Amino acid sequence: MKMMKRLLNFFQSRLVLRLWGVFMLLAGLIISFLWVVQIWLFEPNYVDATISDLSSRTQDAISELEELEEIDPRNNDNPLYYLSKSIRGKVFLVDEAGKVLFAYNRALITNRKEIKTDKKLFVEKNYEGVVAGTPLGISYLSEYGNPIIVIGKPTVYRERPAAVILFHNVTELQALTELNRRQLLIVSAGLVLAVSLVSFFLAQTFTKPIFCIEETVRQLAKGDFTAVPNVCRKDELGSLSDSVKLLSEELQRIDILRKEVIANVSHELRSPLALITGYGEMVRDVNGSNEELRNRNMDLIIREANRLSEMVDDIMDYSQLQAGYSQLKLDTYNLCEVVESSVDYAREAAKQYQIRVEYQSGGTEIPLEMDALKMTQVLRNLLNNAINHTENGGTIRVKILPESQEGGVTVQVINPGAPIPPEEARLIWERYKRIQHQGERREGTGIGLAIVKTILEAHGMEYGVTSTENTNCFWFRFS
Repeated sequence: MKMMKRLLNFFQSRLVLRLWGVFMLLAGLIISFLWVVQIWLFEPNYVDATISDLSSRTQDAISELEELEEIDPRNNDNPLYYLSKSIRGKVFLVDEAGKVLFAYNRALITNRKEIKTDKKLFVEKNYEGVVAGTPLGISYLSEYGNPIIVIGKPTVYRERPAAVILFHNVTELQALTELNRRQLLIVSAGLVLAVSLVSFFLAQTFTKPIFCIEETVRQLAKGDFTAVPNVCRKDELGSLSDSVKLLSEELQRIDILRKEVIANVSHELRSPLALITGYGEMVRDVNGSNEELRNRNMDLIIREANRLSEMVDDIMDYSQLQAGYSQLKLDTYNLCEVVESSVDYAREAAKQYQIRVEYQSGGTEIPLEMDALKMTQVLRNLLNNAINHTENGGTIRVKILPESQEGGVTVQVINPGAPIPPEEARLIWERYKRIQHQGERREGTGIGLAIVKTILEAHGMEYGVTSTENTNCFWFRFS
């Protein structure tokens, strides 16, 4: 019992064997169908076809018999004799009283005692109906168990009603049936063997790439992001393999991104922490009478602490947006008010660098559906990025272009500076990437553009950056 259970579990756990079993089941259904057709359709048809042929021959013999005045017992040149010889069976001519006038079994039977009891009884039992005009065509088993076909046809002999009754032993038909069954048995065995081998081969061919992809996924799960499945196919498995290859490439990119994030965040955290620690010790050691120096140092500590808090908040926001935990709270807001509030915030931050922030809009009321808080975060991050890349005394321009040529409402944040290289244009959105800032400024936390990308894609907006020789324009569009 345990062995059977283990075997059953093995078959259930192996895809190859399960596919092989499905193929074998289909082969079994086909073989069963062939046997049913042979036994229940073909073999009965053999009997029916034989009865039809014998009936036709008997009718031809009767037509010739009715043209004879009388059968000469001493001469076998008559239709009943030839009928008996051609079918290799027995032919009886029976009168209306049930008397057997002639009996042929390839030759004239003169001694009626030679007629076997079962055939004699059959004639005595059925001759009246045949003489009366009811044809007979049946098959039955003799007393020896042999199948026999009986044909009975009414006729006229010597101007009196009579009947021709024919007994045909279907030994040859039975031998043919047995031969067909043996051949079908051989074909079935060969079919089972062929299907077994072919199905096992096909199952192996089908599952080999699956196991290869599975092993690759296991390696990826263990941290080996360089693993790729070695599957070259043009079907669905090939498409799955290509998807796993793409997953491997994305995981490698994310792994590099993770390392860069850790390195950059560590660097960003180290600077304010060092300042907080150093100025904290200075405050501790400064004489209490030097209030101006103490206040200046305390302001720096507070500013750097706030910067750390903003950095942690941005990292948390980015993580929640990427994980899908942060949901948009959409409502209708005035885009002009959202942009103006962000511009006012940026002017205060840019003032210390003598940078001007200009705002231009084609109207004062542009109601649009958005998450106002998230959109404010987008604008502030874009403005911080612009401040970081603008020289002292430069000018940043913020524009709202209602019903632009591209369709919808477009918001632009334009800052002067060196153009962004084409190879960097995509990476600045995708990864933790810092391009050299003007004067080593650190407005924002360094992952602002990644947050911008995530929020704009959540809104379903188009976005991008356009660079000319002396300016960079970051834009996004409400459809």
